Amino acid sequence: MSAHVKQGQDNRAKPIRGTREWAVANIDCCTGCSHDCRYCYARYDQVVRKQQLTPEQWRQCVVRQEDVEAIQPLYDGQVMFPTTHDIVPENLAACITVITNLCTAGNRVLVVSKPHMACIPVLCRELEPFREQILFRFTLTARDARILSYWEPGAPGYEERRQCLCHTFEAGFATSVSVEPMLDSGDVVAMVRDLLPCVSHSIWLGKMNRIDKRVAVESELDQEMVEAVRAGQTDARIQEIYNELGNEPLVRWKESMKAVLGLELAQKPGMDR
Repeated sequence: MSAHVKQGQDNRAKPIRGTREWAVANIDCCTGCSHDCRYCYARYDQVVRKQQLTPEQWRQCVVRQEDVEAIQPLYDGQVMFPTTHDIVPENLAACITVITNLCTAGNRVLVVSKPHMACIPVLCRELEPFREQILFRFTLTARDARILSYWEPGAPGYEERRQCLCHTFEAGFATSVSVEPMLDSGDVVAMVRDLLPCVSHSIWLGKMNRIDKRVAVESELDQEMVEAVRAGQTDARIQEIYNELGNEPLVRWKESMKAVLGLELAQKPGMDR
């Protein structure tokens, strides 16, 4: 028996899900995030599960200078940055330093963000020398302002995010979109078609995971919004979305969707990127 497997432990391969579908390593340089998304796994982990931060402290994005200055190795596959916070005006310089260090080491970097127009033109300009190593993936989860302001209260609205996507596309960078979680599945097909002109790589669709565990339901509005998401990601609704977008070559499906649709799952980290 391998020394790395405890007695009685199931030795089957761990399912490839979440960020592991896209990258072999996750890099961050801040604690907390001003976007304060209600469904965020990192927020739940730090504020609710571990109680290491208060909700107010989480909304203060604190730069960890030691992580900004860390020497980056060359990873065996695509690296994702950031994962537990976002790129916002307050940490923009730090994020540029980390991405530059990763690219200088020779890495391919997946830059994921709910993007701000105060940041994206600067990122494109500063990272131009590494353009061929970078894939931008912007998270656009809905177009409805009411839905976005509830679920992602500190993040930019849809039109600003779409503007950022198109700016990055026109600057010659590879562009992609994450619609994970789908916050408005009734509009998702139309939204995907609205975004496609500024996408060169892919558009990923995924469910909201662990709603009951990560999302606090403390009011009638909370209950309404949670039930709307739950109703929008039933197996039947996911099949309807696939029927409309399954033949679109740039549309891809996260593990949560593949499990419903019977599609082949990734076999190793970073394989679906």
